[in-house]
Amino acid sequence: MLKKRLLFITGSPGTGKTTVLLKTIEALKARGYSVGGMVSREVRTCGTRVGFEILDLSSGRRGWLAHVNQKHGPQVGKYRVNLEDLNGIGVNAIAKAIENFDVTAIDEIGPMELHSEMFKEAVKKAVESEKLVIGTVHWKVRDKLVEEVKTRQDAEIHRVTYENRGYLHEIIVEKAAEFLAKTTKK
Repeated sequence: MLKKRLLFITGSPGTGKTTVLLKTIEALKARGYSVGGMVSREVRTCGTRVGFEILDLSSGRRGWLAHVNQKHGPQVGKYRVNLEDLNGIGVNAIAKAIENFDVTAIDEIGPMELHSEMFKEAVKKAVESEKLVIGTVHWKVRDKLVEEVKTRQDAEIHRVTYENRGYLHEIIVEKAAEFLAKTTKK
């Protein structure tokens, strides 16, 4: 039976996709696996979301994915995408993960990130690599790349809900560890 190598999380906004991903990453690190890549987190000021930050998991480098006060870049809702930080921090984090880590994390494949051709290429390289990829996919984004990823034989999509978000990371960690046990030398 083909072991799933691409483990993605999807779900409605606010259900905790990134939180499940971060718990998965921490559990894999606790088991001795190295994890690189990028995550994005919402940033709030006085209780109002003002944008999204990008974080390179290996270097700790941060930047803006999108912000309400961003002057240039593609517009998604009330935000403008910061392609410079997405390409310079996010794309580089994915590339480093493919080369140097057991696991490549990508958060998220969504409407903002898909404005970057460099991001799309980085995702393709991660998907075509031999490495385990864990990540999040926007719940309703329609894109050729997303459809290709979702329909791959070695891909599995987990839907996070309010009911399963407390334990979904445990299921994903077990699947990831099963794959990693066969491909990494511990």
